[in-house]
Amino acid sequence: MKLFLKIAFLGTAYCGYQVQNNATTVQQMLNEASERIFGYECDIIGCSRTDSGVHANQFCITVSKKGRPDLEHNIPIEKIPLAYNAYLPDDISVFHAESVEDSFHPRYGVKYKEYVYKIWNGKFKNPFLYDRAYNRPFYINEDGVKKMNIAAKSFIGKHDFTAFMAKGSKITDATRTVFYADVYSEGETVVFRVAADGFLYNMVRIMTGTLLDVARNSIMPDEVGKIILSKNRALAGATAPACGLYLNKVSYEEYKENTELC
Repeated sequence: MKLFLKIAFLGTAYCGYQVQNNATTVQQMLNEASERIFGYECDIIGCSRTDSGVHANQFCITVSKKGRPDLEHNIPIEKIPLAYNAYLPDDISVFHAESVEDSFHPRYGVKYKEYVYKIWNGKFKNPFLYDRAYNRPFYINEDGVKKMNIAAKSFIGKHDFTAFMAKGSKITDATRTVFYADVYSEGETVVFRVAADGFLYNMVRIMTGTLLDVARNSIMPDEVGKIILSKNRALAGATAPACGLYLNKVSYEEYKENTELC
């Protein structure tokens, strides 16, 4: 058996999740905390990679003893989050722990993920959302939010999202299935929410940049479908900053329409 953890983190101080040479990452912090807790090196496998500055409300990992599939410890499972949080920095938190079979893989077992992108839309900048939301370059009125939501529906379905993939990506199959996508207001924040069976490099951030162009009338809502069909990155919007992006939920169960992610 190995350990399955759900964590949350603020990505501002980290160069993404994955361990890198000469850069501080979330996985590095988890590696260090695991060794202090269990007294030996551990293998930490994550459900995804994240870019520098991207956040997570729910990120899933497994922990096993390095070189072995299992994990040797005598800590009650309900105490594991407390043990981790005692050694992790304040911007990373473990909030769930359970034991899983050795065959379980936190990345390849994912059926779909939900991301949200937050755009601060207040009259004045909000210092409490600094690096936690995109301070929009212009005001998005109610009509703009509606048009963004209409345009977001074009993403739903199985499509080749080459037009929404960062240039230089080595991915050869850009087909992904988007289960739902919408745009709505939460107070003075505009939120783009999207769930899919997988995401390309910078896909959600390019989607967001395209929707912002819809809000400012640079792209019409009905043109988004045409951009998808074009497979032309140059026709889509700019890549929105990483600071507004959150991996929000992860599901290991098949998507069912009209049900929430677990």
